[in-house]
Amino acid sequence: MIWEHSINPVILQIWGPLALRWYPVAYILGFAVGYLGLRILSGKGIIPFDRKTVDDLIFDAALGVIIGGRLGYVLFYGLSDFLASPLFLFKVNEGGMSFHGGLLGVMVAAFLFSKRKHYDFWTVLGSLAFLAPAGLFFGRIANFINGELWGKPTDGSWGVIFPLAGITPRHPTQLYEAFLEGILLFLILLFVLKKTRNIRLSGPLFGAVYGVFRFFVEFYREPDAHIGYLLWGWVTMGQILSLFVILLSVAMYYIFIKDKEKRYAEH
Repeated sequence: MIWEHSINPVILQIWGPLALRWYPVAYILGFAVGYLGLRILSGKGIIPFDRKTVDDLIFDAALGVIIGGRLGYVLFYGLSDFLASPLFLFKVNEGGMSFHGGLLGVMVAAFLFSKRKHYDFWTVLGSLAFLAPAGLFFGRIANFINGELWGKPTDGSWGVIFPLAGITPRHPTQLYEAFLEGILLFLILLFVLKKTRNIRLSGPLFGAVYGVFRFFVEFYREPDAHIGYLLWGWVTMGQILSLFVILLSVAMYYIFIKDKEKRYAEH
């Protein structure tokens, strides 16, 4: 049954332009679940962090996501607007966040944190990667509530009419991503962690599996109107960035993790 989207993105209108919206609530929920997850991993002895370290890590990760996500959006999707007016960087109402930028921001935050606190970088990154699907899940649900980042037209009974996209039913790709990048990706990470109890593997595994899921969903997702397709009439910016994440993740595993794990086993 075709459904017409009519969800209000505003939870509570406070005063004038000031309102509580679902999108920032999704960020808060993602960080809250991430914090609780780090506490659980710490309690089970899977990560070597005490409560104070967990507090510091989630704070640094939040900064990495927000700063990296915004800079990534401007660089990947709004560079021309930024060059025309550098103040575009602060106009979040005219364009939001980039996951790929947020991912780079978290990697930088994890690196700086590991150096400052003298922890293994791959342990820090893996800890954050293991819990990242929660943020992705809530973020994509918020995208759906906002009626943004919709998919291509579909004649399937599951199609959704997004008012800002016209009267044509479209793939609810936000929900596809919430399931694949949120629920299924977490279950994969959890399965591997239970089998290996090695949190260091979660970083490259997250990047590789996320990249595959995102690359696939891009076939059904409407490309950004001001960018369109970049290659061959079907390759999107999201697919190019996702392919880069896949290659980087595989390289990280073989260059920095697999060889080190093999040396540990030999000793």
